Amino acid sequence: MKAFAAYHPIVLFFYYIAVLIFAMITMHPVLLAASTAGAVLLFICMYARRPKVIAKNLLYYLFLFLLLSAVNPLFSHDGERILFFMNGNAVTLEAIIYGAAIALLMISVMFWCKCYNEVMTSDKFLYLFGKAIPKLSLILSMALRFLPLFKSQIGKIHQAQKTMGLYTGDSFVEKIRSSFRVFGAILTWSLENAVDTADSMKARGYGMKGRTNFSVFTFRLRDGILLAVILALSGFLAVGIRGGAFWFQYYPYIAGAYTGNLQIFYDIAAFLLMMLPAAIEVKENVKWKLLKSKI
Repeated sequence: MKAFAAYHPIVLFFYYIAVLIFAMITMHPVLLAASTAGAVLLFICMYARRPKVIAKNLLYYLFLFLLLSAVNPLFSHDGERILFFMNGNAVTLEAIIYGAAIALLMISVMFWCKCYNEVMTSDKFLYLFGKAIPKLSLILSMALRFLPLFKSQIGKIHQAQKTMGLYTGDSFVEKIRSSFRVFGAILTWSLENAVDTADSMKARGYGMKGRTNFSVFTFRLRDGILLAVILALSGFLAVGIRGGAFWFQYYPYIAGAYTGNLQIFYDIAAFLLMMLPAAIEVKENVKWKLLKSKI
């Protein structure tokens, strides 16, 4: 079940714009932790029926987190708390923590983008921008749609060529040749698919003046309530960021701002905003299980 994806495209688009901005605008540990936790939980909720995909992604990004945390001290030697020396260079606590913060930033953005691709489908994107910027919205929609198709089509082409006996050698040169054959085939397929899509949309009168569009999306009361909550939390966080509540530095020493009693409310607002989709998914799943138990 994807309860969050059932909301109006305007609500979904505003939400992802807000969380991506807040996830990248500051390096405050609380905001990074909230963003990463919200993105990962939403990803787990969306792929609850595919545990192998969840396990594969979590292991991969855990390895990426450890790698970035360990690599940054090898290149950056700033910081006042020296832990030990490696080849004459100081390895500092600040460099390790900064590497971990960078890793959390990258991982949270990647997971938000994964969830965005699952929620904001091409028809929703065209609904939002089809009238304002029809050509650009069509190009972006096609590009987002082709990304998952490329992966699937590459696998099909690889299997077809392998069946034809084109992968007879195990040498490095033969593998390079095979990769170029697959690349040429996928390039031709993508160009043909793009031309067919463009001709199809042109035949339907896409982008013409006065053309009406059928839409299955209706802005309901629940969409308005969720949009109001998103805007309120986003506005409150924006005020906090402008007031310095999420200021944080890692070099030359670790230090952060504290805005008194309001700081706890800013932190709570950050977690509430980032956890909204996962909370909606959990709520709907619990509701569905209760309804099934009554049958």
